[in-house]
Amino acid sequence: MSLQSIRRPGGSLGHPLDEIVEAPPITPVRSRDQTTRQQEWLRSRSSRQPQAEPIALHGSFALEPIRRARVEPHKPIYEVCKRFLDLAFCLAALPMVLPVLGLAAAAVRLSDGGPVLFWQERTGRSGRRFRMWKLRTMVVNAEELKGNLTDLNERDGPDFKIEHDPRITTLGRWLRRTSLDELPQIFNVLGGTMSLVGPRPTSFAAETYTLWHTERLEVPPGITGLWQIQGRGGLDFDERVRLDIEYVRRRSIALDLTILLRTIVPVLSGRGAS
Repeated sequence: MSLQSIRRPGGSLGHPLDEIVEAPPITPVRSRDQTTRQQEWLRSRSSRQPQAEPIALHGSFALEPIRRARVEPHKPIYEVCKRFLDLAFCLAALPMVLPVLGLAAAAVRLSDGGPVLFWQERTGRSGRRFRMWKLRTMVVNAEELKGNLTDLNERDGPDFKIEHDPRITTLGRWLRRTSLDELPQIFNVLGGTMSLVGPRPTSFAAETYTLWHTERLEVPPGITGLWQIQGRGGLDFDERVRLDIEYVRRRSIALDLTILLRTIVPVLSGRGAS
């Protein structure tokens, strides 16, 4: 055992020690490789222990990091009701959505003769990858041009966003501002790979996440969520993940309906869309 000196509260530099106590030396704990921990989570997300995770939200939510146990990730009754809500809403909306989607698709086709739809691999529940559909809002070779624009990226971390992205067409900018480009995702919801409300699916895989990010993958991804009604595109990735985690922990049918209703104003106003 080694001796370590401990000063009582109120002591100041330059004064004699008030008390000497004997204590075992502190042994540093070596953290495991982050990639290994992420892989373990993907194999068995229910085995993790409660841990401290940063939560910093806007409005009526907490603004400082807090420590609390995670909620039980599975809520069978809620999940059945949520699926029923998704199907009922989408089937009821189809007669109105299909004509608008048809007109928007025709406009995309006539604008440059390219494909109407654009699909991209996204990360969904439990880290599974799936195809998410949108109306095409960029030039046909947008993915090929992305590598030449990395220096213009305005986001930190794995995000990629350029406010005035030169790949976006004139029609595409309007479709994004009105969120009409998201209409094909109604078929993702009907197919069960997405929900109406939940964390937005990321284009990058779960292996890119840090460990505390992975809690957002415990529920199906959604068309809209907490960060869409808080700041839409104006939040960085960590801020959006914190809102996603708050949703995961508080999720309920009442919260889902509230988010759906509060999504209307940002969509109609175009706030935060790009």
